[in-house]
Amino acid sequence: MRETIRCAVLGLGRLGYWHAENLMHKIKGAELVYVIDPIEGRAEQVARKLGVEKWSQHPDDTFHDESIDAVIIVTPTSTHADMITRAAKAGKQIFVEKPITQTLEEADKVIRVIQEQQVVCQVGFMRRFDPAYAEARRRIIAGDIGRPIYFKGTSRDGNVPHEVFIKNSGGLFLDVAIHDYDIARFLMDQEVQTITASGEILLEENQFMAKYNDIDQGFSYLTFAKGATGDIETMRIAPYGYDIRGEVVGTEGAIQIGSMRLTDVKLLSSNGSTHDLIQGFSSRFRDAYLLEMEHFIEVLQMGKKPTCTEMDGRAALAIALAASESFITGKTITLDEKITKVKEINL
Repeated sequence: MRETIRCAVLGLGRLGYWHAENLMHKIKGAELVYVIDPIEGRAEQVARKLGVEKWSQHPDDTFHDESIDAVIIVTPTSTHADMITRAAKAGKQIFVEKPITQTLEEADKVIRVIQEQQVVCQVGFMRRFDPAYAEARRRIIAGDIGRPIYFKGTSRDGNVPHEVFIKNSGGLFLDVAIHDYDIARFLMDQEVQTITASGEILLEENQFMAKYNDIDQGFSYLTFAKGATGDIETMRIAPYGYDIRGEVVGTEGAIQIGSMRLTDVKLLSSNGSTHDLIQGFSSRFRDAYLLEMEHFIEVLQMGKKPTCTEMDGRAALAIALAASESFITGKTITLDEKITKVKEINL
């Protein structure tokens, strides 16, 4: 067992900063040694605020540092393939935020390198570590609802990204719905067999999304390899808050996951009853981000396999890309059981 894992965080936006803060102050056995960000002054600022020993604008500084055991990649998706490849070839253990890459071709290349170099790669699908989703998984595996036959997912966010982000995000299905595709596989314990996706731009001010074949509201219908089905609603324009929920229906019951309540307090007055609402992912999944990083460090300490591997990252990516293709073509897309390729089925 390795007592201390020396880490570097690459990319210090909001999420990268949270990971750095967790590693520095909240995770036993982790030592944050390096922070990296290409924006001039950002890494130095974070290093001073958190008390990190080293900082740089250049990722190669960590890849060439033999004292670094693991890198946490929170850079733009377009850089993931390059960052993973360079990290693996340098012998670093890897945590990478979703999606693992932008294309299946890139994913196959980095998976080959990961496996050749025999390094660990955990993909950051934090919902797996959220206590509510984790408990649902435990109950389902225990047989509490019988055989799972239907999955329902809802992901609504009211924070519409700016155009530069939309241009480079890969679209609603890759950027947002991919979380539901992964958690559907995780809870149902089945591979997705087919997907049919549709969507619209519902708000006039979001018409710019059409230039990028993107939308502000989408719907996915899934079939699974063992006969189950499911649907996923994805939205960027919820006016009331951050609404993430899930449900699995089984042959002997159902499990409902998630709530809009920030606190379990309900106000009753002459005007009616009210409760506060979750307004962003920072409130809903802060614990999950901590728990997933604790898991990564434990995996490296104990020599175990992560709950969400590079192959899970590839599977979710394949589903998201198939959904994007279905949306554009209007066709149902079939994924084979190993999720190695997709083919079209004419409706």
